[in-house]
Amino acid sequence: MFLGSYLSGLIPLAFNLSETKMRYVTVLGAGLLVGTALAVIIPEGVHALYMSELETNQMQTQHEFHSDHKIVRRHLNQIEHDVKVPIPHDPKIDNDIKGDILPPAHQHTADRPRELGSEIGHKHSDTTHSAIGVTLILGFVFMLIIDNCGSRIIRHHGNQILDSSNTIIISKPKPTWTATLGLVVHAAADGIALGAASATSRFNVELIVFMAIMLHKAPAAFGLVSFLMSDGVDRKRIRRHLLVFSLAAPLMAIFTFVLLKSRIRDTYSVDSTGLAMLFSAGTFLFVATVHVLPEVQSHYEDRQFRAIELLILIIGCCFPIILSMGHKH
Repeated sequence: MFLGSYLSGLIPLAFNLSETKMRYVTVLGAGLLVGTALAVIIPEGVHALYMSELETNQMQTQHEFHSDHKIVRRHLNQIEHDVKVPIPHDPKIDNDIKGDILPPAHQHTADRPRELGSEIGHKHSDTTHSAIGVTLILGFVFMLIIDNCGSRIIRHHGNQILDSSNTIIISKPKPTWTATLGLVVHAAADGIALGAASATSRFNVELIVFMAIMLHKAPAAFGLVSFLMSDGVDRKRIRRHLLVFSLAAPLMAIFTFVLLKSRIRDTYSVDSTGLAMLFSAGTFLFVATVHVLPEVQSHYEDRQFRAIELLILIIGCCFPIILSMGHKH
């Protein structure tokens, strides 16, 4: 990922690619982001959450069953001690004794774990249902805030300061770091997605997410370098900006993977990997539908895709579905 981003950013420094070809790559990347979020990341995140819930319910049910079994044996031992008659520890005899001798409060002990497990499962299901929607919204809103904050910084740090009569009194260089900072935050969000996909230990999921991120990051790196070159930034400084941008996603992916594989997963009742994937799905949907596609449409007066661009977008959306068709849980 680092090499792909860095080499993509070096292309404008060495070659001159047409704007049309770069727009095609951007549209394909946006389609892959949408298809990956809807067809891969969201289903995998939901699957991870419910699998974690199922495992938790089974463990709690087994614990309750063993606890109730100990209570039954304690009552049987007490009866044996009172009547001074040894009671053989045969399962069939135990069932007869439980039906004839034990108080009514303990007659349905064997059914209690099932009822408790059902109640616990219902509570966990409600929590999981709400967690899915909330996490998706959080990912979308997070990128919305980041995108708006970046726009405000750029507007407030223009290259000129005017007095009350709109006369230029100070002219200062444009803050090129603002564009880099915004893209670095976007790249870090992509790293969360890749780290969460890697934590699932499913190669197909990792491959699809990686491809979607790379086809999104390559035009971003290309655009960053082109923007810095148009601002007259020297090549040495451009390479430093590109290096920071290229390192953001891999480092965040490694950090997310290590975090999800550590004991944080055992600390919370819901699966951290599933939540991280749903959060990244929200960021993918924002980047594709709010950030990338409107920017491509803005090149035309009618703000509509051309036929070839629409076809590329549809292919990008369907490609993750084709790759994931042979993937079974």
